[in-house]
Amino acid sequence: MLTAVLLWVMCSVAAGASRPRVVSINPCVDAVLVRVAAAEQIAAISHYSQDPQATSIPLDLAERFAVTSGTAEEVVALAPDLVLAGPHVAPSTINTLARLKVRLIMLPVAESVAESTRQVQLIADAVGAHDRGEKLVAAIHDAIAAARPRAGRPLRAVIWQGGGMVPGRGTLADELLRLAGFSNASADYGLAKWDVLPLEPLLASPPDVVLSVGTGEAGRDRMLGHPAVEKLATHVPFRTYPFRLLQCGGPTIAEAVTRLAAVRRELEG
Repeated sequence: MLTAVLLWVMCSVAAGASRPRVVSINPCVDAVLVRVAAAEQIAAISHYSQDPQATSIPLDLAERFAVTSGTAEEVVALAPDLVLAGPHVAPSTINTLARLKVRLIMLPVAESVAESTRQVQLIADAVGAHDRGEKLVAAIHDAIAAARPRAGRPLRAVIWQGGGMVPGRGTLADELLRLAGFSNASADYGLAKWDVLPLEPLLASPPDVVLSVGTGEAGRDRMLGHPAVEKLATHVPFRTYPFRLLQCGGPTIAEAVTRLAAVRRELEG
C-alpha cells in the first residue's frame, strides 16, 4: 500500500510544484512536516498540535503556524497545493477534496519503525525536501542505536494507559519496547493488538515495570489512584510514559526510545 502511495507521490510532485504549499490535517504528519518543510510552505497544521495533551511537537514550534480542524471548507480556503492526511479524516472531507481535485496524500498509521521512516521520506519527497528527510531518518536510527542495551535480559513491561488500554504485538510501541531492551508483557496476558488489561491479571502477575501513560488531569492516569494499584506500586516500579510518545512515529520515535532507555538504565542501576 505504502509503495503504491510513494509512486503516486513521485509522479504527482514531478507534475506539480517542487516546493508546494501544504496543509496537514494529521498531528503525526505535523511532527514530520515541521522538521522537513520550509516554514513558508506550511499553510496550516492540525489543531491537535497546539493541544498540550495531544501534540507531538513542541508547543512553541506548533504555535508558529496556522491550524485547521480538518474540515474541507477550512482546507480549501487555504488554497494549498497539497494536503497530507491520516486514516481518521471524515469521509465528507475526503470526498469534497477529491471532487475539487485538491492533491491529497493519505498516510496509514505506521506500525513499525521501517514503515514510519518510509513515511518520513515520503513526506519529505512530497514537499521537495529529500535531503532533510534523509537526515531525519538518520537521526531516528541513531537514537535507536543509542537506546539498544548492551547486555542483560529483557525487562517485562506493559505500557498502560487510561482505562487499562495496552498496545500489543504488531504495534509500533511493541517494537520500540523490544529495541530498548524490554519484552512486551501484553502477550503474556493473552491480549490482542490493542486491548484492555484489567486490574486483576496485572495484580496477579505483574511485569517488571509498568509504563503509565497519563491522560487525565495533570497527565495522571486515573487508575493510578486505585488502592490496589497503589499497593502494587510499593513493590513494582511505575514509570511515566508521556501520551505523546504513544501516538506517532517519525521524530517521536527518537524521543520514545530515549525515554525507554532511560527507564531501563534506572531500573538496572
